[in-house]
Amino acid sequence: MSAAGKLPKITDAELIAHEPSARESWRVFEIMSEFVESTERLKDISPAVSIFGSARTQPDNPYYALTEEIARRLSDAGFSVISGGGPGIMEAANKGAFYGKSPSVGLNIQLPHEQHNNAFQDVSQTFHHFFARKVMFVKFASAYVVMPGGFGTMDELMEALTLVQTGKTRRIPIILVHSPFWQGMLDWFRNVMVTEGMIAQADMELIQVIDEPKKVVEAIFKHYETRGFEPSAQEREIQLNL
Repeated sequence: MSAAGKLPKITDAELIAHEPSARESWRVFEIMSEFVESTERLKDISPAVSIFGSARTQPDNPYYALTEEIARRLSDAGFSVISGGGPGIMEAANKGAFYGKSPSVGLNIQLPHEQHNNAFQDVSQTFHHFFARKVMFVKFASAYVVMPGGFGTMDELMEALTLVQTGKTRRIPIILVHSPFWQGMLDWFRNVMVTEGMIAQADMELIQVIDEPKKVVEAIFKHYETRGFEPSAQEREIQLNL
């Protein structure tokens, strides 16, 4: 208070200056609601496999057909298939699962250019925040299948590798499809990152490279053949701290 015992007057300019920080504080509740809503909506899709790849891939591209076949095989094998819900590889993944036996799940996000929701989603959830969406890709996935893609695909791949490597999520199969596309990156991992001690040689074992759709499904089942798909109590606790 002022010396006269009166509250200081706040000018309109000061209110405007404080508004951005107030909006940021209230945004926390928006983020919380996004996590709660998506967790409730996706809680019954297990076991599920997240598929990533380029939004720019056209339906006549061989990668599109390859993704659609993998997703259909996974769906018929009992896996819900999760994609980003947009065009390209995401659409191919949702389409393959949509015509299979298990749910096709789209985690949609609105972007200025590439993203529009595809029509092949049994379960659809829209996000405003990239980071909340990324958590859901990991939280509900029993495996990652990564098709050829750009920066967004690399982002999801590195996120998964980092979380598994650091023990912040359970060990799941991380499968790269179409070896010619990935070979240069994998050579760089081995010849530069491993050689210079940036990652351990054992970290390369976190990645599998598989080209045939049937073998993608087989690799996932092989990973879980000595245990169930559901996370253990310890793994659930770990995932709470993603």
